Amino acid sequence: MVTDLDQLQTDLLGQIDAAATPEAIEAVRVAALGKSGSVTGLLKTLGGMSPEERQVEGPRIHGLRETVTAALGDRKAGLERVALDARLAGETLDMTLPADVPPAGTIHPVSQVMDELAEIFADLGFAVATGPEIENDWYNFTALNIPETHPARAMHDTFYLAGEHEQPMVLRTHTSPVQIRAMQAAGGNQPVRIIAPGRTYRSDSDATHTPMFHQVEGLVIDKGITLGHLKWTLETFLKAFFERDDIVLRLRPSYFPFTEPSAEVDVGYTIVNGKRVIGGSGGGNGGGWMEVLGSGMVHRTVIAAGGYDPDQWQGFAFGCGIDRLAMLKYGMDDLRAFFDGDARWLKHYGFSALDVPTLSGGVGA
Repeated sequence: MVTDLDQLQTDLLGQIDAAATPEAIEAVRVAALGKSGSVTGLLKTLGGMSPEERQVEGPRIHGLRETVTAALGDRKAGLERVALDARLAGETLDMTLPADVPPAGTIHPVSQVMDELAEIFADLGFAVATGPEIENDWYNFTALNIPETHPARAMHDTFYLAGEHEQPMVLRTHTSPVQIRAMQAAGGNQPVRIIAPGRTYRSDSDATHTPMFHQVEGLVIDKGITLGHLKWTLETFLKAFFERDDIVLRLRPSYFPFTEPSAEVDVGYTIVNGKRVIGGSGGGNGGGWMEVLGSGMVHRTVIAAGGYDPDQWQGFAFGCGIDRLAMLKYGMDDLRAFFDGDARWLKHYGFSALDVPTLSGGVGA
């Protein structure tokens, strides 16, 4: 029995060493350890042995099974390593070849419209200004001639920050505080011509309002500025943005604390295939007027808060929702979808990273 076990182990280990493929290894395993295998047959004989025989032969037979099992595992792993090395050596990738995979991501419409605004106003000589999204009460309200009793300061409209602060701190409700900061940075003695795009926050949520949204403010401070400059600037901007020459504006008297006089700006639209399309005569041919902007001449109090002498300097300001501009231009009907993060929506409405707005190629190209 001793000789038979030793000889069987020698034969099996030789077959394992000689196996050159995973299939050959599997054949040796089945022949040795399968249901009818040689080692399995020896294990079955243990039941017919006497206790004394089993005590002697049992450890030897189990040792044979363990030796064969370990040898099979080692040989299989070795063959797999050899196969992997051969595969890696045969598979090469030339990293210098141009990639032919389109980018998976897209530019969000809000980001695209911000770039369009920057491109249009840069051509008019405007710089892009930014400011903090967490503002103190003075910049957000007081410097903009918004009195303490104004409804805009109410908790149901404004997000106030909890805790002890030298002044009440808020998530800015508009980008108008950037106007004050830009005037202060200019030192009160030179013209200012800026736009201020960015995030703003108000406690409101429905199909056309969200708690966080995007606005762009425009500000011009200079000597001899009139309402005519404001109208020309807005008309030029809207024609470039909507890429139509038949843009018609209507300025309606309104009220904003930080401008006087103030005007709501409506743009004419026409009905095409049952949808409103910006451009046209406004009131005629089944069309109408749509409000797109708020504007006005900068209030004397605001000019003084920015460090300028209101007897010497004048200016105009305007503001509108960037999200609303995107909805009007690109045909979206629900503002909430802008912030859902739905990849399907972004793929449909998003822009290629190479769609860089230019006036020569069309800002919406």
